[in-house]
Amino acid sequence: MSTDTLPAKEAAAPAAASPGGRNTLRSRRRRNALLTLAFMSPWLIGFGFFFAYPLLSTLYFSFMKYDGLNPPEWRGLGNWTYVFTDFPQFWPALRNTLWLGVVMVACRVLFGLGVGMLITKIKNGAGVYRTLFYLPYLAPPVAATLAFVFLLNPGTGPVNSLLESVGVPAPSWFNDADWSKPALTVLAVWGVGDLMVIFMAALLDVPKEQYEAAELDGASPWQRFRFITLPNISPIVLFAVVTGVIGAMQYYTQPIVAAKVASGKMGGSGEVFVPGYPDDSTLTLPQLVYNLGFSQFNYGAACVVALVLFAFSMAFTALLMRRRGGLIGSGD
Repeated sequence: MSTDTLPAKEAAAPAAASPGGRNTLRSRRRRNALLTLAFMSPWLIGFGFFFAYPLLSTLYFSFMKYDGLNPPEWRGLGNWTYVFTDFPQFWPALRNTLWLGVVMVACRVLFGLGVGMLITKIKNGAGVYRTLFYLPYLAPPVAATLAFVFLLNPGTGPVNSLLESVGVPAPSWFNDADWSKPALTVLAVWGVGDLMVIFMAALLDVPKEQYEAAELDGASPWQRFRFITLPNISPIVLFAVVTGVIGAMQYYTQPIVAAKVASGKMGGSGEVFVPGYPDDSTLTLPQLVYNLGFSQFNYGAACVVALVLFAFSMAFTALLMRRRGGLIGSGD
């Protein structure tokens, strides 16, 4: 090291440690922080207004007696006690929501993946089949539910007529508590076109060289799927499961429309409709939130159910994200 560079370095160190240097460094950090906040401000504003504030308000009103007209009054844990112990529809709605979140989501993911794999193997007319499988997803939920209720009508529906013609016992579908949730699952699987398109895009991105090498090594079709296809599309499978669970936790339109049409009570003028027909088998937590809040004007109890729904959604998502290796497998 030359003697000419030592004085320069020794002189620079006191300058950087001087009050003026510290102030310059502090102001530069402040400007960088303000610039970062400026870029993040759209997200921060949206998060605050559309997530944090509603969540805190829901938590606040869950401890209040509030009907939307009179000022809220402190009730403590009264709303929570009422929902968990004195409200008979809560536990059936919770079981139905969890059932749909597990069974319906699993069926949709498996069927969507199977259809996607099938169409990617078709050499001629793949576009036609892709369109045919995607079209049901575009049907409005209310119209699709109405169509399914009439198709599965136990007395005049063509599905039961076909089953009886081949000697298969015909269920009552939406009029039977044991078959109402499977009927909703069939409806959800019918509109699986969104997952089919997503899985097709993921399957087409899998390197063909890996399949060719596996075939040369004598791998069976199941082994190729297990050790090549699944590890490559695992992020898409996880995405489909997580978004499916979140959607199942918000499942409202299809079960309430099916219950109204199947029961013959469309909720006209002067007609009271209690959701959950038949025997609370189609009742879900989102329906309870609406019924408690806007029909019974018990906003405190509705907020309790909404918080339970939020907690289960977060718990399911966290569990799936944490256990994603066991859910989708690995290629090791």
